[in-house]
Amino acid sequence: MVSFVLDASIAVAWLLDDENEPLAEATLERLGIETALVPVVWHAEVRNALLGAERRRRLRPEEVNARLRQIDRLPLSTDSSPSFEAAFMLARTHRVSVYDALYLELALRANAPLATLDNALAAAARAEEHPLL
Repeated sequence: MVSFVLDASIAVAWLLDDENEPLAEATLERLGIETALVPVVWHAEVRNALLGAERRRRLRPEEVNARLRQIDRLPLSTDSSPSFEAAFMLARTHRVSVYDALYLELALRANAPLATLDNALAAAARAEEHPLL
C-alpha cells in the first residue's frame, strides 16, 4: 500500500550527506515500513541532482554510483500516467513549475500526503487544502 508522495527534494537531502534535514530523515525512516509514490520525473530529478553534485565535485563518481544503488533499493511505486492538464493548471494557479506540480497532481489524485522540502510546493499543497507529511 502506498502511503505518501515523495518529492525529489527529500531524496536529494538524504543523498547529499551534508544536507541535514529532519523531515528528510523522518521520511527515510518511514520508507523502512511504507512505500512511497513518485511521478516518473522523480527519477530524472534525483539523478540530475546527483550528476550536478558530481560535476561540482561534491561527490566522486563512485559515491554517485553508490547513491544510485541506494535509490534503486527504495520502496517506491512509480506512477506513469499523470494528468498533464491538471498539473499545468496547478502550476499556473500556484506559480510553481510544471515539474513540481506533477507531485501535487499525483498527491491529489492518489489522495496521499505529500512529502517535500520545497516551500513553494508545500504552499501550493496547503492552498489546495492537501495534507503534507
